[in-house]
Amino acid sequence: MRPPTVASPPAPIAEPAVRRLASDWARELDTLAEEMHTYLLARVPEASSDPEISRLTLASCASNIEAMLSMIRHGIPASAIEAPIAALEHARRMAARGHGIDVTLRFYRVGHAYFWERWSVDLVHAIEDRDRLVTALSATAGFLFHYIDVISGLVSTEYLAERERRQRRAAVVRADLVRAVLAGEAIERTATEQALGHQFGPRQVAFLCWSDDDPATLERAAGTVTSALGAGRSLVVPDGAHALAGWLNATRDVDPDDLARRVAEVAPDVRFALGGPGAGIAGFRRSHDEAQRARRIAQLLEAGAAPVTAYRDVALVDLLSRDLEAARAFVRAELGDLAADDAATRRDRETLLAVLSPHGGPGVAAHRLGVHRNTVLQRVRRAEALRGVPTGTRSTELLAALLLAATLDRTVLD
Repeated sequence: MRPPTVASPPAPIAEPAVRRLASDWARELDTLAEEMHTYLLARVPEASSDPEISRLTLASCASNIEAMLSMIRHGIPASAIEAPIAALEHARRMAARGHGIDVTLRFYRVGHAYFWERWSVDLVHAIEDRDRLVTALSATAGFLFHYIDVISGLVSTEYLAERERRQRRAAVVRADLVRAVLAGEAIERTATEQALGHQFGPRQVAFLCWSDDDPATLERAAGTVTSALGAGRSLVVPDGAHALAGWLNATRDVDPDDLARRVAEVAPDVRFALGGPGAGIAGFRRSHDEAQRARRIAQLLEAGAAPVTAYRDVALVDLLSRDLEAARAFVRAELGDLAADDAATRRDRETLLAVLSPHGGPGVAAHRLGVHRNTVLQRVRRAEALRGVPTGTRSTELLAALLLAATLDRTVLD
């Protein structure tokens, strides 16, 4: 692996005393590596608490010290620096253990401090002439800083690559497990919960979020719904190119308006569909199915959909419109000319729905719509005339047709 592009590398060190000191140190390589290892263990807790990381730390110490000394004593140009195999493996294991990149690079900062502390003392003893000593210290400091800079870059690249590989593998495993759960396949509950990082609790809420915008906004939006429902974390998997499916264990009820406000602050172009709370594996599946149904209604409305669609608010419309062609025919048959798509007829339908809804009536409709009671009665008579029959005829069917028209609008209207 070649080093990344960094500042111009320093020239090889020509001072004979420096090269001799590097040769002397090379003969004590094992001792130096052990001492550096001990120095690191005392200052980087992540190494002392993990035997495997500790062993790889020792191997990395030995290989890096050997590489630095070899380049100094043989005059190898700094442009030839490569990361030792042990150092790259150390970075991969750090990523596998979930340690941050800052901790990984701390090994090199602390190790550099140890090496320079020992090296500068020995170099002072090796060179008596002050001018030669200053030149030697400057040259070796430049080389060592450059070496650590290059190695840190290579180690960081390997760390990030390993973390990405593991994240991709974990994402594939999660997606496969979620698919198996949703498909009703036999699973071992405890193992599945551990692999998913999700408990099949008593109040699981499934959600879907989608957007044609930057996919990163979906992750921010998913974090918002997790916070809004009082969950510590959520299980999220891709649901196509521009959507995510998620589950969380809610500690409070959904307030679609509050959630819409929160999402608008961080991801205004993202839309949400929410299922109802469900318990256990069956609830995991059912809530997801409800979220899918809520999304179907939201997508039928296109631009007219609210930012957040909760299944509980559209459940009846979903059931009435599962066969969309039949729903259109039903609305036309029940409403007649009242199904026309113009502003005046729309007001008449809205008024009639307010009158016929549970706990409705002319007075309630007038208050809700902000008009006079006589205006309500006029609109009801006009609606009856357009429909061709009194409102008391097939009133249940009429109410269902009005609800479909009010919710799905042009999707079911003429």
